[in-house]
Amino acid sequence: MSNFEEIRFYNDNEVQAALNKYANHPMVKTLLQFTFPEKSFEEIKQILDDCHSIRDFQGKVIYHSVKKVLEKSSEGLSYSGFEKLHKDESYMFISNHRDIILDTSLINCALYEQDLVMTASAIGDNLVQKPFLLLLSKLNRNFLVQRGLTPREMLRSSQNLSEYIRHLLLEENRSVWMAQREGRTKDGNDVTQQGVLKMLAMAKGDMSISEYFSKIKIVPVSISYEFDPTDVLKMPELMAKRKEEVYKKSAHEDFNSILKGALGNKGRIHITAGEILDENWFGELAKTEHSVNDQLQAIAGAIDSKIYKNYKLWPANYIACDLLNNSEEHSSRYTDKEKRQFERRLTRRVDFKNALEVNSYLLMYANPVINHEALNEDKI
Repeated sequence: MSNFEEIRFYNDNEVQAALNKYANHPMVKTLLQFTFPEKSFEEIKQILDDCHSIRDFQGKVIYHSVKKVLEKSSEGLSYSGFEKLHKDESYMFISNHRDIILDTSLINCALYEQDLVMTASAIGDNLVQKPFLLLLSKLNRNFLVQRGLTPREMLRSSQNLSEYIRHLLLEENRSVWMAQREGRTKDGNDVTQQGVLKMLAMAKGDMSISEYFSKIKIVPVSISYEFDPTDVLKMPELMAKRKEEVYKKSAHEDFNSILKGALGNKGRIHITAGEILDENWFGELAKTEHSVNDQLQAIAGAIDSKIYKNYKLWPANYIACDLLNNSEEHSSRYTDKEKRQFERRLTRRVDFKNALEVNSYLLMYANPVINHEALNEDKI
């Protein structure tokens, strides 16, 4: 395990020491008091004293934190597809990425309730620069993806990360979650980056890509929030991209997104675990696609297709699509009241006189519909 020291999460025998060190940190205390508002800090400290493993901490603290977030800022979480997975088996979950912390927290909430193996989850080290955030991430079984490296360092880091993920999946029988791309999707167009798959494949050893990827059991996951509480925070970066300008993040932008993502209104949330890309699928792939690049492209396309197909589309998505196209094609999918509410949301968040801004905001919500309907047109 020595190769993984810089990126690994805590071992179970390190949990108590970490909790004792940071239990009185103001931000950690705030999280605990948010989670257990009816308990005194002495009672909360007793809960922490009873946490002797990461699973203890997740089940006795973080699960309740997530449920409290859902209670205060959503109309509830639903999920499907997890019942097809087997207990005591590890899976490689690859999902679309909308929220820095919540995406993986909600997937683990579903896994916990279904008594399935919970995930170790990738997080960029740039997101956990604050000591208390690093502590919470390591207590929540997050491993670090190192950012801001030179090309040579990046190659070495990617190889190590790939080997760690293989170690977790095949030796520790620990499920792993990764986003389909580096960074959150800002425009609602969820596309798997081949670089993510290329990194995963670096630890395949003597196996072919098809053999290795069928062995780690890739499960495409669709995460769908009715409303994105960070939608307005994403607009400056979206506008810079549309204008082909360089965008530079502000100092506390990621931290603000974490807070807004947790506490802002999300409406309804649905997660779908898609069908596993299994041995049969990869067997067919190996027959038709021979180059590594073509195989990775086909795998990325298959993940995207399953994410689009299983993405829960809400009235807001259909309304945005119709407003974008100045049509009523999807009017059976929403009420007049829902349309008025979305239009009010739109006018409060963007400058209505700026056509590019309006277009960018609408696409954020419309793209999942566009991608879903393109599947039917292409008969994928």
